[in-house]
Amino acid sequence: MLPDLADLPAGDDHLREQRLDSTLAHSGRFLQVMHDTVRLPDGSVSYREYIVHPGAVMVVPILDDGRLLLERQYRYPHHRAFIEFPAGKIDAGEAGITCGVRELHEETGCSAAEWALAGELRNAIAYSDERIEIWFARGLTVGERRLDEGEFLDVFAASEQQLSDWIRDGEVTDAKTMIALLWLQQWRAGRWALDWRPAEAWSRGR
Repeated sequence: MLPDLADLPAGDDHLREQRLDSTLAHSGRFLQVMHDTVRLPDGSVSYREYIVHPGAVMVVPILDDGRLLLERQYRYPHHRAFIEFPAGKIDAGEAGITCGVRELHEETGCSAAEWALAGELRNAIAYSDERIEIWFARGLTVGERRLDEGEFLDVFAASEQQLSDWIRDGEVTDAKTMIALLWLQQWRAGRWALDWRPAEAWSRGR
């Protein structure tokens, strides 16, 4: 019979890997690749390669009619366009809400009256330390986009059901967008709460 989580040893000390050496294998414009030597829990030695990422924010913009604001963007590693929610890299020392406000405006032209922090996700835990903050935005005012140089994307509206169908049919496979739909469904069903505040209130601390 399999144990419950409560039946397992407390803490994770028995699973920890001890770093013995760390080497920068590659340094790019905003990503670094590390090659570490580690001691495993049984005392043997192994190696870990992983990507160091500055972190990112994803915004789930909700229109007044309940539809969602989505993007279609070409992602070079896969040589195809993906449907996803607006997202962007956090600059050094930048708060997540600041990044979210900036990315929403730059990519969609929208500003939001209220924001809610849902949580965070770790989208590639086996080979990257990237964390993505999930922010919801509502009370949208549409303005003019200000895309970064070299950035090209389509912006469009879709219903929750449409997004759900696209995920079911394999047309949407972006992990963060799939997690965002889960959050949205749980919130709209009254099972998960969201604390809505103006962006300025989040900037002052929570």
